[in-house]
Amino acid sequence: FRVFAGTINGAGAIEVMVARPADQSTMARVVKMVSEAQAQRSSAQNFTERFERWFVPAVLAFVGLLLLAWVVVDEPFAASFYRAMAVLVAASPCALAISVPSAVLSGIARAARGGVLIKGGGALENLGTLHAIAFDKTGTLTEGRPRLTDVVTADGITEQELLNVALAVEQLSDHPLANAVVAGAQARLGASAQTLTVTELESITGRGVRARLGSDAVYLGKPPPLSSLVVANERLIGAGRTTMIVQRGERDLGVLGLMDTPRAGASKVMAELHALGIERLIMISGDNQRVAESVAQQVGLTEAHGDLLPEQKVEAIQTLRASEGKVAMVGDGVNDAPAMAHATVGIAMGAAGSAVALETADVALMADDLAQLPFAVGLSRQASRIIQQNLWISLGVVAVLVPATLIGLKMGVAVIFHEGSTLVVVINALRLLGYRKP
Repeated sequence: FRVFAGTINGAGAIEVMVARPADQSTMARVVKMVSEAQAQRSSAQNFTERFERWFVPAVLAFVGLLLLAWVVVDEPFAASFYRAMAVLVAASPCALAISVPSAVLSGIARAARGGVLIKGGGALENLGTLHAIAFDKTGTLTEGRPRLTDVVTADGITEQELLNVALAVEQLSDHPLANAVVAGAQARLGASAQTLTVTELESITGRGVRARLGSDAVYLGKPPPLSSLVVANERLIGAGRTTMIVQRGERDLGVLGLMDTPRAGASKVMAELHALGIERLIMISGDNQRVAESVAQQVGLTEAHGDLLPEQKVEAIQTLRASEGKVAMVGDGVNDAPAMAHATVGIAMGAAGSAVALETADVALMADDLAQLPFAVGLSRQASRIIQQNLWISLGVVAVLVPATLIGLKMGVAVIFHEGSTLVVVINALRLLGYRKP
């Protein structure tokens, strides 16, 4: 099994093999991701940068003109100089410059304390403004530990023959369904399990696996159109099972039915997300459409799309982005990496041990706990509200102080309001550190 830095050994001895150098450890990847958190800038950060790029030169030019007011207006140079300096203080965009970064950093820090890593202000703001989230099924909405529940043999085939062939092939695969077949077959066969030599194992993306057993080709996966087991397969699918046909050569050996149970708190999580304003909760899965619909109904999703290959999942995400503007994709960060990369926000589940998750995802739920998702969405929504508040406060103070200083507001009062607005936006942003899940 895998151990991480800080793992405590109890009684007895333990041998540990170093799998990666220190700079490739989970902690090193987390540190690197946090250090690059500002790489993804939010739209609010980009707005303030563009605004300051034009506003600051305009203010300096305006102040230069005010310094020459004594030439046009009958007043001493000291009065023109004082007024120009008062306007310079009033128009200085200090509060605007700190308003967004302070909220972003507070939001990222609070998320990290809650076990959620967010890659910068762009991901934080996008997660707080979207209204659609897509989910993978296996390992995300379900426990990811399917079990073999049904074994249906073809005419003239024994259960022992079927399971021995399936066991021999699936032992060479690391897919979660393969692990379930191996465990179930070993439990059912017991001492009658045979050691068969399988070669040339090949994974068929989105379909199954094929290999060679002696001189015969063996196939496990979705049924071909002319399979004699279509009726039995459909019956198991109707019962909510994930199925795979087993073929050896030209013969159908049987069909296996597996079941993966939904996560215990999945339905509660969906209700919380809906309460936060997520209107569309969509499943995109490579599993059968009826199985996907069955799981979606159990956990409370609004829609489900099954029978999708990896490239079709990407197309589904692109379609959602076209209709919704923004969409998040929640997956395990490995099989769903392409879809996550095309989503507005990619969210990886259980990313503590997954290098691909940390690299691909914009948001990483470090624990394998779906309940962290409403916390992340709620925090991001609060951060978006605070960013908007800070922008209105900082811009509003400048809009009021500049005309006021032109008509006689004293510099001391302008300084108080100017510095006060900076403190207000910082304190407002720091409220995110105390955010609690509703």
